[in-house]
Amino acid sequence: MSTSQDLPPKGGYDAIQWRRNLPSRGFRPSIYLGIMGAVSLFGFWRLSIAMRVAREEKREKTWARIHLLPLLQAEADRDTVRRHYATMEREKAIMKDRPDWADGKPVYHDGRLHAPTFVILEDAKSAR
Repeated sequence: MSTSQDLPPKGGYDAIQWRRNLPSRGFRPSIYLGIMGAVSLFGFWRLSIAMRVAREEKREKTWARIHLLPLLQAEADRDTVRRHYATMEREKAIMKDRPDWADGKPVYHDGRLHAPTFVILEDAKSAR
């Protein structure tokens, strides 16, 4: 009896697949890094433009306030003078029966000008 040895086929066996066959998903990491860098660069560029605009608007607002300050001060001065004359009239009406009372005489006798202070009280009916 003759025995024959089991031999590989002619041309050999097929290669054994020992690696996982996973399809590539997406781009290479360097491409993602480049895209992220480009998006960041664009964002910083837009941020610099926005900061420049905000700086200009702040400068414009500051100069507008500087130029409006004399007008606002004049309006406050007119209001102070109006309140002063109203206080003088009220004082005359209240103290008309006192012959020793001098209208408009300063309360402080130190020779300096004191800015008037006002307290606005609400009516008893409107406070409820």
